[in-house]
Amino acid sequence: MIAIPAAQVAVGSPESHLDTVAAAQHYPRTWFEDETPQHTITLPAFEIDRTPVTNSMFAEFVTMTGHVSAAERRGYALVYGPDYWTTMDGISWRHPHPDLDAVTDRPHHPVVHLDHTDATTYAIWAGKRLPSEAEWEYAAHGPQWRPWPWGPSWDSARANTAEHWAGQPIHDLATWKAWWRTHYAEHGPAPATTEVGAFTDGSSPFGLVDMAGNVSEWTASAYLLYDRHRRYDPSYHAVADHGHITVRGGGWKSFRWQTRTSERIACSPDYSGPDLGFRCARDLPETTANVLSLIR
Repeated sequence: MIAIPAAQVAVGSPESHLDTVAAAQHYPRTWFEDETPQHTITLPAFEIDRTPVTNSMFAEFVTMTGHVSAAERRGYALVYGPDYWTTMDGISWRHPHPDLDAVTDRPHHPVVHLDHTDATTYAIWAGKRLPSEAEWEYAAHGPQWRPWPWGPSWDSARANTAEHWAGQPIHDLATWKAWWRTHYAEHGPAPATTEVGAFTDGSSPFGLVDMAGNVSEWTASAYLLYDRHRRYDPSYHAVADHGHITVRGGGWKSFRWQTRTSERIACSPDYSGPDLGFRCARDLPETTANVLSLIR
Protein backbone atom coordinates (compact mmCIF):
# COMPACT_ATOMS: atom_id res chain seq x y z
CA MET A 1 0.00 0.00 0.00
CA ILE A 2 1.04 3.61 -0.52
CA ALA A 3 0.65 6.21 2.21
CA ILE A 4 -1.13 9.38 1.09
CA PRO A 5 -0.59 12.49 3.25
CA ALA A 6 -3.37 14.64 4.65
CA ALA A 7 -4.16 17.61 2.47
CA GLN A 8 -6.69 20.11 1.24
CA VAL A 9 -7.61 18.70 -2.14
CA ALA A 10 -9.41 20.00 -5.23
CA VAL A 11 -12.12 17.54 -6.25
CA GLY A 12 -14.01 17.76 -9.54
CA SER A 13 -13.24 19.45 -12.84
CA PRO A 14 -12.69 23.12 -13.65
CA GLU A 15 -15.44 24.61 -15.84
CA SER A 16 -12.91 25.37 -18.60
CA HIS A 17 -11.84 21.74 -18.72
CA LEU A 18 -15.40 20.57 -19.32
CA ASP A 19 -15.69 23.03 -22.18
CA THR A 20 -12.62 21.38 -23.72
CA VAL A 21 -14.05 17.89 -23.21
CA ALA A 22 -17.39 18.85 -24.74
CA ALA A 23 -15.70 20.30 -27.83
CA ALA A 24 -13.45 17.28 -28.37
CA GLN A 25 -15.92 14.38 -28.47
CA HIS A 26 -19.51 13.43 -29.30
CA TYR A 27 -21.21 13.58 -25.89
CA PRO A 28 -22.71 16.92 -24.77
CA ARG A 29 -21.27 18.78 -21.82
CA THR A 30 -24.31 17.83 -19.74
CA TRP A 31 -22.89 14.28 -19.62
CA PHE A 32 -19.95 15.55 -17.58
CA GLU A 33 -21.63 18.31 -15.62
CA ASP A 34 -21.74 16.23 -12.44
CA GLU A 35 -17.97 16.81 -12.13
CA THR A 36 -18.75 20.42 -11.19
CA PRO A 37 -18.44 22.57 -9.27
CA GLN A 38 -14.80 21.87 -8.47
CA HIS A 39 -14.43 22.26 -4.72
CA THR A 40 -11.79 21.87 -2.03
CA ILE A 41 -12.09 19.39 0.82
CA THR A 42 -9.81 18.36 3.67
CA LEU A 43 -8.74 14.72 3.74
CA PRO A 44 -6.84 12.99 6.55
CA ALA A 45 -3.89 10.76 5.68
CA PHE A 46 -4.70 7.24 4.48
CA GLU A 47 -3.20 4.28 2.68
CA ILE A 48 -4.33 2.88 -0.66
CA ASP A 49 -3.34 -0.14 -2.72
CA ARG A 50 -0.77 0.55 -5.42
CA THR A 51 -2.69 -1.73 -7.82
CA PRO A 52 -6.21 -3.02 -8.27
CA VAL A 53 -6.98 -6.34 -6.58
CA THR A 54 -5.90 -9.19 -8.86
CA ASN A 55 -7.41 -12.56 -9.69
CA SER A 56 -4.84 -14.39 -7.56
CA MET A 57 -5.48 -12.09 -4.60
CA PHE A 58 -9.23 -12.60 -4.83
CA ALA A 59 -8.72 -16.36 -5.23
CA GLU A 60 -6.85 -16.44 -1.91
CA PHE A 61 -9.79 -14.71 -0.26
CA VAL A 62 -12.22 -17.22 -1.78
CA THR A 63 -10.09 -20.16 -0.65
CA MET A 64 -9.94 -18.82 2.90
CA THR A 65 -13.59 -17.83 3.23
CA GLY A 66 -15.61 -19.83 0.70
CA HIS A 67 -17.08 -16.60 -0.65
CA VAL A 68 -19.37 -17.05 -3.66
CA SER A 69 -19.77 -13.96 -5.81
CA ALA A 70 -23.13 -12.58 -6.88
CA ALA A 71 -22.50 -13.56 -10.51
CA GLU A 72 -21.68 -17.13 -9.49
CA ARG A 73 -24.89 -17.37 -7.47
CA ARG A 74 -26.90 -16.06 -10.43
CA GLY A 75 -25.19 -18.37 -12.90
CA TYR A 76 -24.63 -15.63 -15.48
CA ALA A 77 -23.04 -12.19 -15.87
CA LEU A 78 -23.22 -9.12 -18.03
CA VAL A 79 -20.89 -8.93 -21.04
CA TYR A 80 -20.67 -6.60 -24.00
CA GLY A 81 -21.75 -8.51 -27.12
CA PRO A 82 -21.07 -7.61 -30.76
CA ASP A 83 -23.46 -4.63 -30.57
CA TYR A 84 -24.56 -4.05 -26.99
CA TRP A 85 -24.76 -5.39 -23.44
CA THR A 86 -26.11 -8.90 -22.99
CA THR A 87 -25.93 -11.70 -20.43
CA MET A 88 -23.95 -14.91 -20.76
CA ASP A 89 -24.33 -18.07 -18.71
CA GLY A 90 -21.37 -19.30 -16.69
CA ILE A 91 -19.48 -16.00 -16.69
CA SER A 92 -18.01 -14.84 -13.37
CA TRP A 93 -14.82 -13.46 -11.89
CA ARG A 94 -13.25 -16.92 -12.18
CA HIS A 95 -14.40 -17.49 -15.76
CA PRO A 96 -14.62 -14.12 -17.55
CA HIS A 97 -14.74 -16.09 -20.82
CA PRO A 98 -15.94 -19.69 -21.24
CA ASP A 99 -12.40 -20.75 -22.15
CA LEU A 100 -10.57 -18.72 -19.52
CA ASP A 101 -9.65 -19.61 -15.95
CA ALA A 102 -8.79 -16.25 -14.40
CA VAL A 103 -6.59 -17.68 -11.65
CA THR A 104 -4.57 -19.99 -13.89
CA ASP A 105 -4.49 -17.94 -17.09
CA ARG A 106 -4.50 -14.38 -15.73
CA PRO A 107 -3.35 -14.40 -12.09
CA HIS A 108 -1.96 -10.86 -12.17
CA HIS A 109 -4.82 -9.23 -14.09
CA PRO A 110 -7.37 -7.20 -12.11
CA VAL A 111 -10.36 -9.21 -10.94
CA VAL A 112 -13.67 -8.29 -12.62
CA HIS A 113 -17.35 -9.32 -12.56
CA LEU A 114 -17.75 -8.41 -8.87
CA ASP A 115 -20.51 -6.28 -7.40
CA HIS A 116 -20.13 -3.77 -4.59
CA THR A 117 -20.85 -6.32 -1.88
CA ASP A 118 -18.24 -8.72 -3.28
CA ALA A 119 -15.63 -5.95 -3.26
CA THR A 120 -16.56 -4.69 0.20
CA THR A 121 -16.49 -8.21 1.65
CA TYR A 122 -12.99 -8.77 0.29
CA ALA A 123 -11.80 -5.46 1.71
CA ILE A 124 -13.11 -6.29 5.19
CA TRP A 125 -11.44 -9.71 5.06
CA ALA A 126 -8.15 -8.03 4.12
CA GLY A 127 -8.42 -5.64 7.08
CA LYS A 128 -9.08 -2.72 4.77
CA ARG A 129 -11.98 -0.87 3.17
CA LEU A 130 -12.89 0.63 -0.17
CA PRO A 131 -11.60 4.17 -0.72
CA SER A 132 -13.99 7.08 -0.64
CA GLU A 133 -14.58 8.83 -3.94
CA ALA A 134 -12.56 11.84 -2.79
CA GLU A 135 -9.67 9.66 -1.59
CA TRP A 136 -9.63 7.89 -4.93
CA GLU A 137 -9.49 11.15 -6.88
CA TYR A 138 -6.77 12.64 -4.66
CA ALA A 139 -4.67 9.48 -5.07
CA ALA A 140 -5.19 9.64 -8.83
CA HIS A 141 -4.22 13.24 -9.57
CA GLY A 142 -2.06 14.11 -6.59
CA PRO A 143 -1.89 17.40 -4.65
CA GLN A 144 -2.67 19.46 -7.76
CA TRP A 145 -5.65 18.68 -9.99
CA ARG A 146 -4.82 17.21 -13.38
CA PRO A 147 -7.11 15.43 -15.87
CA TRP A 148 -5.02 12.26 -16.10
CA PRO A 149 -2.77 10.71 -13.46
CA TRP A 150 0.38 11.52 -15.44
CA GLY A 151 -0.49 15.08 -16.42
CA PRO A 152 -2.57 17.44 -18.56
CA SER A 153 -2.29 15.70 -21.95
CA TRP A 154 -3.71 12.40 -23.12
CA ASP A 155 -1.26 9.65 -24.11
CA SER A 156 -2.70 6.30 -25.28
CA ALA A 157 0.60 4.56 -24.43
CA ARG A 158 0.08 5.28 -20.73
CA ALA A 159 -3.23 3.46 -20.13
CA ASN A 160 -5.10 0.32 -21.15
CA THR A 161 -8.07 1.77 -23.04
CA ALA A 162 -9.91 1.29 -26.32
CA GLU A 163 -7.47 3.67 -28.00
CA HIS A 164 -4.53 1.52 -26.95
CA TRP A 165 -6.09 -1.52 -28.60
CA ALA A 166 -7.39 0.34 -31.64
CA GLY A 167 -4.04 1.99 -32.29
CA GLN A 168 -5.77 5.25 -33.16
CA PRO A 169 -7.68 8.09 -31.51
CA ILE A 170 -11.35 7.41 -30.74
CA HIS A 171 -13.50 10.51 -30.43
CA ASP A 172 -16.95 9.24 -31.41
CA LEU A 173 -19.21 6.24 -30.98
CA ALA A 174 -19.01 5.11 -34.62
CA THR A 175 -15.22 4.76 -34.45
CA TRP A 176 -15.50 2.95 -31.13
CA LYS A 177 -18.08 0.50 -32.51
CA ALA A 178 -15.92 -0.23 -35.56
CA TRP A 179 -13.00 -1.10 -33.26
CA TRP A 180 -15.19 -3.10 -30.90
CA ARG A 181 -16.74 -5.32 -33.57
CA THR A 182 -13.29 -6.26 -34.84
CA HIS A 183 -12.07 -6.85 -31.30
CA TYR A 184 -15.11 -8.95 -30.36
CA ALA A 185 -14.83 -11.07 -33.50
CA GLU A 186 -11.36 -12.13 -32.38
CA HIS A 187 -11.69 -12.24 -28.59
CA GLY A 188 -15.39 -12.58 -27.83
CA PRO A 189 -16.41 -11.47 -24.30
CA ALA A 190 -12.93 -11.96 -22.82
CA PRO A 191 -11.96 -8.77 -20.94
CA ALA A 192 -8.98 -7.04 -22.55
CA THR A 193 -7.37 -6.46 -19.17
CA THR A 194 -3.60 -6.42 -18.75
CA GLU A 195 -1.41 -7.31 -15.80
CA VAL A 196 -1.64 -4.64 -13.12
CA GLY A 197 1.20 -2.18 -13.44
CA ALA A 198 1.89 -2.95 -17.09
CA PHE A 199 1.47 0.75 -17.90
CA THR A 200 3.99 2.16 -15.44
CA ASP A 201 4.34 5.39 -17.43
CA GLY A 202 0.75 6.12 -16.46
CA SER A 203 1.42 6.17 -12.71
CA SER A 204 -0.08 8.84 -10.49
CA PRO A 205 2.14 11.35 -8.64
CA PHE A 206 2.00 9.02 -5.62
CA GLY A 207 3.10 5.99 -7.66
CA LEU A 208 -0.26 4.26 -8.01
CA VAL A 209 -0.80 2.35 -11.25
CA ASP A 210 -3.91 1.73 -13.35
CA MET A 211 -5.76 4.75 -11.99
CA ALA A 212 -6.70 5.38 -15.63
CA GLY A 213 -7.81 2.43 -17.73
CA ASN A 214 -7.53 -1.34 -17.31
CA VAL A 215 -10.57 -1.48 -15.00
CA SER A 216 -12.85 1.12 -13.50
CA GLU A 217 -13.05 0.82 -9.72
CA TRP A 218 -15.69 0.70 -7.02
CA THR A 219 -15.48 3.32 -4.27
CA ALA A 220 -17.18 3.34 -0.89
CA SER A 221 -19.15 6.51 -1.69
CA ALA A 222 -22.78 6.87 -2.56
CA TYR A 223 -23.22 8.83 -5.77
CA LEU A 224 -24.23 12.34 -4.74
CA LEU A 225 -24.31 15.60 -6.65
CA TYR A 226 -21.65 18.14 -5.70
CA ASP A 227 -24.27 20.91 -5.53
CA ARG A 228 -27.81 19.81 -4.77
CA HIS A 229 -29.13 23.25 -5.70
CA ARG A 230 -27.63 23.14 -9.17
CA ARG A 231 -29.63 21.76 -12.10
CA TYR A 232 -27.88 18.86 -13.75
CA ASP A 233 -29.18 16.46 -16.38
CA PRO A 234 -32.33 14.84 -14.90
CA SER A 235 -30.70 11.40 -15.03
CA TYR A 236 -28.08 12.55 -12.49
CA HIS A 237 -30.74 13.70 -10.05
CA ALA A 238 -32.51 10.37 -10.47
CA VAL A 239 -29.51 8.15 -9.73
CA ALA A 240 -28.42 10.39 -6.84
CA ASP A 241 -31.74 9.63 -5.16
CA HIS A 242 -31.69 5.86 -5.66
CA GLY A 243 -28.67 4.48 -3.83
CA HIS A 244 -26.11 4.27 -6.61
CA ILE A 245 -22.39 3.98 -5.87
CA THR A 246 -19.64 6.03 -7.49
CA VAL A 247 -17.22 4.23 -9.78
CA ARG A 248 -13.97 5.82 -10.93
CA GLY A 249 -11.11 5.41 -13.40
CA GLY A 250 -12.44 3.98 -16.65
CA GLY A 251 -11.46 0.62 -18.09
CA TRP A 252 -10.01 -1.23 -21.05
CA LYS A 253 -12.94 -0.43 -23.37
CA SER A 254 -13.24 3.24 -22.38
CA PHE A 255 -12.68 6.41 -24.36
CA ARG A 256 -9.88 8.66 -23.12
CA TRP A 257 -12.46 11.00 -21.59
CA GLN A 258 -13.86 8.25 -19.39
CA THR A 259 -10.45 7.66 -17.79
CA ARG A 260 -9.95 11.17 -16.40
CA THR A 261 -9.26 11.62 -12.70
CA SER A 262 -12.51 13.48 -12.07
CA GLU A 263 -14.84 11.46 -14.33
CA ARG A 264 -17.75 10.04 -12.32
CA ILE A 265 -19.88 6.98 -13.06
CA ALA A 266 -22.90 5.94 -11.00
CA CYS A 267 -23.60 2.21 -10.70
CA SER A 268 -26.21 0.20 -8.86
CA PRO A 269 -24.52 -1.72 -6.01
CA ASP A 270 -25.57 -5.03 -7.56
CA TYR A 271 -23.95 -4.19 -10.91
CA SER A 272 -20.89 -6.09 -12.09
CA GLY A 273 -19.14 -6.19 -15.43
CA PRO A 274 -16.07 -7.19 -17.43
CA ASP A 275 -14.33 -3.83 -16.96
CA LEU A 276 -15.09 -3.10 -13.30
CA GLY A 277 -12.76 -3.99 -10.42
CA PHE A 278 -11.55 -2.32 -7.22
CA ARG A 279 -8.63 -1.53 -4.95
CA CYS A 280 -8.58 -1.13 -1.20
CA ALA A 281 -7.67 1.61 1.27
CA ARG A 282 -7.36 1.93 5.03
CA ASP A 283 -6.99 4.58 7.70
CA LEU A 284 -3.53 5.39 8.99
CA PRO A 285 -2.83 5.31 12.74
CA GLU A 286 -2.68 8.86 14.10
CA THR A 287 1.01 8.59 14.96
CA THR A 288 1.92 7.40 11.46
CA ALA A 289 -0.21 10.10 9.88
CA ASN A 290 1.53 12.78 11.97
CA VAL A 291 4.96 11.51 10.98
CA LEU A 292 3.93 11.39 7.32
CA SER A 293 2.77 15.01 7.43
CA LEU A 294 6.14 16.07 8.82
CA ILE A 295 8.05 14.14 6.13
CA ARG A 296 5.93 15.54 3.32
